[in-house]
Amino acid sequence: MHQAGLKEPFVQDNQAFNARAGTIRGLHFQTAPHAQGKLVRVLKGAIYDVAVDVRPGSPSFGLWVGAELTADGGEQLFVPRGFAHGYCTLVDDTELFYKVDGQYAPELEGGVAWDDPDLSIPWPITGDPVLSEKDRKLPRLKDMPRAEF
Repeated sequence: MHQAGLKEPFVQDNQAFNARAGTIRGLHFQTAPHAQGKLVRVLKGAIYDVAVDVRPGSPSFGLWVGAELTADGGEQLFVPRGFAHGYCTLVDDTELFYKVDGQYAPELEGGVAWDDPDLSIPWPITGDPVLSEKDRKLPRLKDMPRAEF
């Protein structure tokens, strides 16, 4: 990982369980001084994983990448600091694991609406997604307060 340019050590491991397919979590990030990079993989089931560049002034600001991660395939996605992260479960009873390189600081959490039309992320869902109250209230990228990473 060091040879690939990932120099920050991971300081915390997290595990998340989602009972229903079509659950969307995110798009979340954490700002300085405790910004976080995340290394995500699926332990059971499958997700569509998304990272969005939310760094003000970045030439790729507002651009995103998405990838399917499965327990059977063993794929992983690294989400750098300054990128919002979100995922959609593709099957019931999905469990994922992610390592972070910054301490958890809830007062520094931020996010972007999963359905921001300016991002046009093609989430693989039919019907209404399962969302947390927190995720229902996230702003569009253009309305997000300026953040430092």
